[in-house]
Amino acid sequence: MSRKMVWIDGQRFRGFGCSECGWRFKPSGTPTGTSFAEMLRNFELQRDREFASHVCGDHSKEVR
Repeated sequence: MSRKMVWIDGQRFRGFGCSECGWRFKPSGTPTGTSFAEMLRNFELQRDREFASHVCGDHSKEVR
């Protein structure tokens, strides 16, 4: 399986998700950092870590 992070633009969710399952990225809070660039970098690091560590079998595929 070659899953990819995709942008989802739906009625109930707008954000990043997995192309192969129902995983959605839900940030744990507001981004931290002392500049916009650092906040964006921290957001992307959190998103990428959570995507890499999720198990598709734990997230049922939703109809989009």
